[in-house]
Parts: sequence; structure tokens; C-alpha cells
Amino acid sequence: MDYFTLKLIHIISLTLLFGTGTATAVLMALSYRTGNSQICKITSRLVVTADWFFTTPSFFVQPISGYFLMKVMGISFTSGWFVAVAVAYGIMAIAWFPVVWIQIRLRDIAAELKPGDALPASYHRYMTWWRLLGVPAGLAVIFLTIIMVYKPWMSAFTL
Repeated sequence: MDYFTLKLIHIISLTLLFGTGTATAVLMALSYRTGNSQICKITSRLVVTADWFFTTPSFFVQPISGYFLMKVMGISFTSGWFVAVAVAYGIMAIAWFPVVWIQIRLRDIAAELKPGDALPASYHRYMTWWRLLGVPAGLAVIFLTIIMVYKPWMSAFTL
């Protein structure tokens, strides 16, 4: 596959990862702020669905397309740039996988709620963890986007 096709796949994948991740996080946070169990029920179901269709495939396409781009561009796995990418992607994965599991738990908890029911304490606990883990995952994606743009400068540094 040629460089421009790989780059296009990589950019579209990043856009889906970053865009869907940001959009679902905002929707989840805003629905939670309402305190309305039915809004949380619908939103958590839609967020889990969106993550399965868009974020999850992008999470796996990113390193695959990135690997082939590195090969085409001749970037070493010992470059400072790659080490920064690997660390940031690792942080994102360590935070993101529990976030996905938490979103599924939130969806399941909310699915049991009837109109007028208050959100249970377990929902509030999971939302606290969701926020705490979502911050490093989101910051890692922002950092990855920045170093993708500044790759030529960072590639000069090798270990």
C-alpha cells in the first residue's frame, strides 16, 4: 500500500478515535449531570454502541496503520518519537479498556431503572472512576495527535 493511502487510513482512524471518544465522553458527562435515570439509560446504551462501532475498530487500526507508515517512512522503533508514541498509546490503552468496561456496567445498571428511579450509588461510583480514567485516556489521544504532526522533529532523537 502506498504512503498516501496508509496516511489517509491513519488520519481517518485517528479522527474516528478522537472524535467519537470526545463526543461520547461529552454526551455521557452531560447526561449524568441531568441526574435523570432515563436520559442516562438511553445515553449509556448509545455510547456503548458508538464505541463498539467506531472507537474500538479505530483503536486497533491506529497501531496497524502506524506500523506500516513507519516502515514506508523508514522510522526506527528505537526513535524517540516511537518511544513517545508507544508510551502514550500504552497509557491510553491502560485507561481506555477499563473505561469501556465501566460504560458497559453503567449501561447495564441504567437498563434496570424505571422512570422516576434515582441513579443508584453504584452508578455514581462507576461514573467517578469513568471520569478519573477518561482524563488520562483523552490526554494521551491529544498528545498522540500532537506528536503525529510534529513527527519529523521528534524522529531525529534515537535511543
